[in-house]
Amino acid sequence: MDLVELGRSGTRVSSIGIGTWQAGDDTWGPDVNDRDCIDAIVRATELGMTLVDTAENYGRGHSEEVLGKAIRKVGRENVFVATKVSDHHMRPEDVAKACEASLRRLGIKSIDLYQVHWPDPYDQVPLRDTMKAMEWLERRGKVGHIGVSNFAIRDLEEARAALSRTDIVSDQVQYSLLHRNIEAEVAPYCAREKITILAYSPLARGALTGKYRPTQRPGDQVRTRDVFFRAANLRRIRPLIAAMERIGRTHDRTAAQVALAWLRSHPGVVPIPGAKRPAQAEGNAGGAGWRLTREERGRLDRISSGLRLDTF
Repeated sequence: MDLVELGRSGTRVSSIGIGTWQAGDDTWGPDVNDRDCIDAIVRATELGMTLVDTAENYGRGHSEEVLGKAIRKVGRENVFVATKVSDHHMRPEDVAKACEASLRRLGIKSIDLYQVHWPDPYDQVPLRDTMKAMEWLERRGKVGHIGVSNFAIRDLEEARAALSRTDIVSDQVQYSLLHRNIEAEVAPYCAREKITILAYSPLARGALTGKYRPTQRPGDQVRTRDVFFRAANLRRIRPLIAAMERIGRTHDRTAAQVALAWLRSHPGVVPIPGAKRPAQAEGNAGGAGWRLTREERGRLDRISSGLRLDTF
């Protein structure tokens, strides 16, 4: 597995990570269970995907507990742990308590990357206060690096201005061939400032795998209401899936692996696809170790840019 630098930190992480939203609870379907999720994380680390992302908000901490069990299997030194403090824990005292609770659930002494999950939309806690609390945790050794998630440029700049001895190394945002909104502002800013983009939902929750069709849609709670899985949208993305499959055959890869390779072709972007089972982790690993040609990337760019999906 290739390694890439996390921001300007000098720390290197796997060029593809693994997300664990699906390990939180059964909202991803009745086939999700702790044992398979643990085995998927173990298999991912065996294949070099050492960056594992979770959050206290995934299943009210259950995802962190699952990751903690996986860490005990593979060894702490083999996992780069990224987790997040929820947007309802933005007060400085709550940030500290949330960090301690995450450490207990994970069974570790320090979080490698601690991220603010969302800008606070409810209590309107000043972002400066939250970021000062994050930096205090970094000074105490509870946190190795500070990151954010779902931050626009104005939020990034305000958060960075509040830090006095370190900088934000990453912004975790939704990014895929079906969701390219960040390319307008956030991606150029992060590229210029050397802030790594952790791309969540890089396979559009499975819509880019080619598995689903208008007559074959997922029935779990998360994706039943997802706009990508509306019958009309699944029909509209078929030309993109077909192009990905053709490119994949040229490289002996799947459509999903092509989608991950497209993200990896953007400097400073690290996709973090989820995996419910070891076989999915193995499939995700196949998105690394090879590259799209310029013509192939251009073809995907053109088809993706021309899609007009229903969003409401």
